[in-house]
Amino acid sequence: MAKLLEVNNLKTYFKTDEGIATAVDGVDFYVNEGETLGIVGESGCGKSVTSLSIMGLIPNPPGEITDGEIIFKGKNLLKLKEEEMRKIRGNEIAMIFQEPMTSLNPVFTVGDQIQEAVMLHQKVSKQEARKRAIEMLHLVNIPDPEKRVDEYPHQLSGGMRQRIMIAMGLSCNPSLLIADEPTTALDVTVQAQILELIARLQKELNMAVILITHDLGVVAEVCDRVVVMYASKVVETGDAKTIFKKPSHPYTIGLMNSIPKLGAEIERLTIIEGTVPNPTDFPKGCHFFPRCLHATERCKQEPEPELKEISKGHWVRCTELGNF
Repeated sequence: MAKLLEVNNLKTYFKTDEGIATAVDGVDFYVNEGETLGIVGESGCGKSVTSLSIMGLIPNPPGEITDGEIIFKGKNLLKLKEEEMRKIRGNEIAMIFQEPMTSLNPVFTVGDQIQEAVMLHQKVSKQEARKRAIEMLHLVNIPDPEKRVDEYPHQLSGGMRQRIMIAMGLSCNPSLLIADEPTTALDVTVQAQILELIARLQKELNMAVILITHDLGVVAEVCDRVVVMYASKVVETGDAKTIFKKPSHPYTIGLMNSIPKLGAEIERLTIIEGTVPNPTDFPKGCHFFPRCLHATERCKQEPEPELKEISKGHWVRCTELGNF
């Protein structure tokens, strides 16, 4: 399977009043053609900043990509001029943002907003773009699309707005779709429908998907491989079956233990004590050691270890690996 996207040693920093915020620090991963990669971790771990870096949407200032490569179809996106990047963004790489109500423009109809992307990238007439918009609403199962195309975002439910965002993202048949928390704020039934929709469209369009989420249940259901991020770094990565059956980093294990188990005796969920550290003041040594149940003096004193391959395709970053 050919690699569609490679992210190598990506570093994205932000200048703040408190100092330099290390949002993404040396992140590496890849996405194969047609597969679904899940990026998981708590809020503040760098997941969304990674996706915005790929899209070239980091505001500068205060943000800046200081190092690394983002290779898409053989091109380093970080070397492209903004005009060249605009031809790729929304066309070959599309993104669904977290909150559709704030991502959609309230003063334009949903049809106008889908048509804009089609006309910009496909160079078609307004009439053809409208026809394409209606086709996309059909594709994402919006009822009565000929009517809905002329409605405004506030006239639609949360689930329908999210479908509009998916329709907009897929309107130009992208090779890669980045879905940043696509089921946030949706009820469980609608969540399932949205995930099923993305999976169906992925197969129909032979599209790769990066799914950014903190919901491990979602990851287990739809992802082929998983990247676990903590405090700006990748701490574990591998295929989904391996990560769920043999989690090896204490943070990944903590995330797994916090999931309710079907059929298990009713008891309090295990939690990871503490919170993700401030990116302007990460602890020395391993970033996770203040919250880790297996931390030793080595974790505190020694530099954070590199990722180590413990089995084929399964990489872990841990000083005490194998000692717990």
